Amino acid sequence: MEQAKYDQMQGMLNKLEDIKNSQESIIDKINHVITDLFQDPDKDLEKAMEAAHQKASDNVEKISEAIEAYEIKFNKAQL
Repeated sequence: MEQAKYDQMQGMLNKLEDIKNSQESIIDKINHVITDLFQDPDKDLEKAMEAAHQKASDNVEKISEAIEAYEIKFNKAQL
């Protein structure tokens, strides 16, 4: 594989990892809000945070799947 293509694909993997890390950070922040709601309950906010948590978790799963698939392509391209 030529160096330019390698660099491009490696850059893409780095961006995908960054997106995944950002989503995981969002999940952590949502968890903090959910924990805070134990002290000051708000059913509407809790419901919204649970929905946001689920969507962020789904995003992490989809991005992880995309990373795995792209890594396979990346590894095959290096052969």
